[in-house]
Amino acid sequence: MKTLEEKLGYTFRDRTLLEGALCHSSYANEHRASGARSNERLEFLGDAVLGLVTADYLYRKHPDLPEGDLTRIRAALVCEESLHEVAQSLGLGDYLKLGRGEESGGGRQRPSILADATESVFAAVYLDGGMEQARAIIHRVLLDREREEVVEERRRDYKTALQELVQRTPGQTITYQLVAEHGPDHCRVFVVEVCINGAAAGRGEGRSKKSAEQAAARSALEELSK
Repeated sequence: MKTLEEKLGYTFRDRTLLEGALCHSSYANEHRASGARSNERLEFLGDAVLGLVTADYLYRKHPDLPEGDLTRIRAALVCEESLHEVAQSLGLGDYLKLGRGEESGGGRQRPSILADATESVFAAVYLDGGMEQARAIIHRVLLDREREEVVEERRRDYKTALQELVQRTPGQTITYQLVAEHGPDHCRVFVVEVCINGAAAGRGEGRSKKSAEQAAARSALEELSK
């Protein structure tokens, strides 16, 4: 726990809060007799803390953006993918308490489990040190300039941009085809190729078919711009 505290930049007065934030329901179910409790309640609280801190940050940083844009940016910042990346940077998977089945099934790398644990850790910091400590950590690990640039990248709809570009010439067709997938079931990677009039124009990969299609469209746009 000390190593994790160093990564967080925060020392807990009550370290059991941090330990509880890392206790998955599968472990709690197997150790009910010892009083183990899952991190689900902390996850619920952490989601609210994260939402407030992120909304406040965006409200102050972008005074001219309308509510719709603020909502979309917030959703991208606090989505499972973003929280999974934070968990990976902190190495949260190494500290999780998992049940035997979840352990053998690759739970330490499962994006949903890691994202939930990240929210639980935020809640643990909030309960231990108050809102300002939680705010400081959320800003440090999530709301930095580089990450917001990543969010802006995710907001771009490359498929629509490619469609609009290609349709400038009548009769053009665009198709997307899944050409490969690899990795374990809990961390699958999809590879998609986009074709224009039947000819390969770009290829991309992602954790979902949708994100892979966006990556392929982006690749095609880059090639066409050359």
